[in-house]
Amino acid sequence: MTTVLNLNLPLTTHVTRQVLPKPSPAKPVQFLDRDHSIMAFNERVLDWAKRPEVPLLERLRYLCIVSSNLDEFFEVRAAPHLTAAQTSEQKGLYTVESFEALSALAHEMVARQYSLYNDNLLPEFEKHGIRILSHGERTAEQRRWVKAYFEREVRPLLIPVGLDPSHPFPQVANKSLNFIVRLSGHDAFGRENEIAIVKVPRVLPRFIHMTAKGTIKGTLFVSLSSVIRAHLDELFPGRMVSEFSQFRVTRHSDLAVDEDDVRNLRTALRLGLEQRHYGQAVRLEVSSGCSEYLSAFLLKQFNLPALALYRVQGPVNLVRLTQIVDLVNDPKLLFPAHRPCYPLQLVQGQSFFERLKQGDVSIHQPFESFDGVLDFLREAVNDPQVLAIKQTIYRTGSDSELMLLLREAVRRGKEVTVVVELKARFDEEANINWAEMLESVGAQVVYGVVGLKTHAKMLLVTRREGRNMVRYGHLSTGNYNPRTARLYTDVSYLTAAPKLTLDMDNVFVHLASQSRLPKLHHLLLAPFQLQRRLIEKINALADAAAKGKPTRIVAKMNALTDEDLMLALVKAGQCGVKIDLIVRGACMLPAQVPGMTDNIRVRSVIGRFLEHSRVFYFRCDALEELYLSSADWMNRNMLRRIELAWPVTDTKIRQRIIDECLVAYLHDDVDAWDLQSNGHYTRVNAGHSGKGHGAQAALIARYALPERRKK
Repeated sequence: MTTVLNLNLPLTTHVTRQVLPKPSPAKPVQFLDRDHSIMAFNERVLDWAKRPEVPLLERLRYLCIVSSNLDEFFEVRAAPHLTAAQTSEQKGLYTVESFEALSALAHEMVARQYSLYNDNLLPEFEKHGIRILSHGERTAEQRRWVKAYFEREVRPLLIPVGLDPSHPFPQVANKSLNFIVRLSGHDAFGRENEIAIVKVPRVLPRFIHMTAKGTIKGTLFVSLSSVIRAHLDELFPGRMVSEFSQFRVTRHSDLAVDEDDVRNLRTALRLGLEQRHYGQAVRLEVSSGCSEYLSAFLLKQFNLPALALYRVQGPVNLVRLTQIVDLVNDPKLLFPAHRPCYPLQLVQGQSFFERLKQGDVSIHQPFESFDGVLDFLREAVNDPQVLAIKQTIYRTGSDSELMLLLREAVRRGKEVTVVVELKARFDEEANINWAEMLESVGAQVVYGVVGLKTHAKMLLVTRREGRNMVRYGHLSTGNYNPRTARLYTDVSYLTAAPKLTLDMDNVFVHLASQSRLPKLHHLLLAPFQLQRRLIEKINALADAAAKGKPTRIVAKMNALTDEDLMLALVKAGQCGVKIDLIVRGACMLPAQVPGMTDNIRVRSVIGRFLEHSRVFYFRCDALEELYLSSADWMNRNMLRRIELAWPVTDTKIRQRIIDECLVAYLHDDVDAWDLQSNGHYTRVNAGHSGKGHGAQAALIARYALPERRKK
C-alpha cells in the first residue's frame, strides 16, 4: 500500500453523549434468508478455487475450505430443516419448502465443486506432473506396490462386518469414511446375508505418496479408499463382491447441555462429546456409481429422505485433499511466503510495561506478528513484579505456547485466573483438557456465566510498581490462538489506560464471582448494554441526519443477522445516514433496495486471509467514534454471549485502523463482492487485468517493506 487512505474526516477524541429522540419507524424491509446467505458466502470462497491466477495448490486448498464449511453447515444448521421435512410440520422458519430449497442449493454447490475438481484442477495437476492414480491407471509394478502397502499398513486394521440378525447395522460415526458391500454366495455358515460394512481407519493417511514410478513419471499419489477398493474381494474369501460404494454420513453435532440441570458442566460436556459422533443423520454422501439398491438401503438405515443423498464424482470427502497440499509443498504452486513483521509500534527487547506507559499499541494481524502478544505475556510471566494474570480462553488450539506460559506463571507463584469457555463449538475437548491442566497446577479456572458463552478476548496483568498496583491489558477482536493468528485478520490492542484496565478487571471479577457488574467507564459488555448502546448510536445518527447533518456509519464484521440492529440501520439509512457494511459471511440485511435501503451498501471481502476483525465507526459532523469488538452483529453475540467492545481514543491509532481496516476494504476492487438489491453478490470489477487495489495484498506489501521492519 503506497498511499494512506482515509475518510477525509477530522480527528477528535470528543464524543456526543446525549440521548436523542428515535427517528420515525422505517419502511418495512424483507430480510434475506440466513442459511441461503451462508451458502452464498461459500460460493464466494469457491470462486477463489476457480481463478487461474491463484496458485494451483491454493486453489485446491480453497476447494477443501468450502467442503469443510459445508460439513460444518450440515452439522450445525441442517437438522431443523430436515426435521420439518420429515414431520411435515412447520417450526418457525423451518418447513418442507425450506428443506427443499436448501437442498437444491447444496446439491448445486456440490456439483460445482466436483466439476471444478475433475475438469479443471486434476488436469492442471497433471500438467505439473502431479497425479492421483486410480487402480485402472496403475502399472503392474505400481499394483504390486499398492498390494504390499495394503497388506502391511491397511489390512491389519480392517474388520469387515457382515450384517445379520446378530450383527445389525453398525454405529457409523459422523463423517467417517466407510464402504458398503453387496455380496453374492453364502457365508461360512451357509447363510445368504448379502450386506457388509467396512470402516476405513481414520488413523491412516487418506493419500499416500507412491514411490513405484513405472512408466508414469512425476509426483504420484494413491488414495487410501482406492487401495481398499482394489482389494475388497480379499476381505471376503469365498464370496463375490457384486456391488460396492464408499459412503459418509454427516450428523447433527451441535452440543446441547442444560447448564441449569447439571452439577458439573465439564463432566456433562465430556459425556456429550462421546455422543456427538452419533447424533441425528442429516446428509449421506455416496460414490456416483452407487447402485439404487445400496443407496436406498443406506437412506433407510439413516432415516433420511432422497434429497439428503449426495452422489459425488470423486473422493467422498474432499476436505482430506488438503493432505496433497502438504505432501507436494511446491513453493511455485503456493502463495508467496508471508512473514509478518514484528509489530511496528513495538521494539523487540523493550519492556512492554515501559512502552505502554507512553501510550496504547495496536497490532494488525497477520500483517504484523502475533509474537507481540506472546512476548507481552512472556514478559509478564518472567517479571517478578507481576503478581497476577487474568485471561479469557475461547479457542486456543490443542498445542498452545500461550497456555504453557500460563502454567509457568503458576509455577512462579503468580495468581493466575483463567476464564475458559468450555462450549466453544468443536473446541470443547481441547478447552476441557487445558482447563484440567491449569487446575492441576493451581490456577483458578472458572467457566463464565451459566447460559452464556464467554467470547470476549482479554488478558490483564497486575504489576507492583513501588507502592502502586498498575494494570496492563490486552484486548483483541480474535482468539488467543497462535496458529489462526497467522491466517485471520484481527486487531490486538495493548493498553495501560487506568479506566479501561479497571473495566477489564471488573469484568473478570464479574465472570468469576457472578456478582453485580459495576458501571463501566469505556467497555461495552454484552449481554448487558452492547446491543442497546449500538442501537442508541445508530438512532442518534439517524436523528442528526434527519436534521441535515452529515453522518456516516462504517462497520466491519463477520456476520450481520441481529434483527434489532438491522432495523436500526434501515431506519438510519432512510433518515439519510450513509452506511457501509463490510460483512464477510452471512448478511440478512438487503442493500440498495430502492426506497428502502438506498443509503446502505454491503460488501464482502474474501481474500488470502480470513477476514475476522470487528470494527465499528460512527460519525456526526466532525465528531467520530471508533470501536473494536469481539462481537459480530448477531443475536447470539448480543444477548447470549459475554462480548466486549472498546473505544479507540488514541488519534493516530484510530486513523490507522480507519485506513487499514475500513477504507482499504471500501476501495478493494480485487477481492470484494457487493450485495445487489436482488440479494445476490457481484464481484467488483470481476475479470479485470489484476491491476486493481486488493486490501490484503496492499497490507502485505506495506508491512513487508524492509525499512518498515527495521523501525
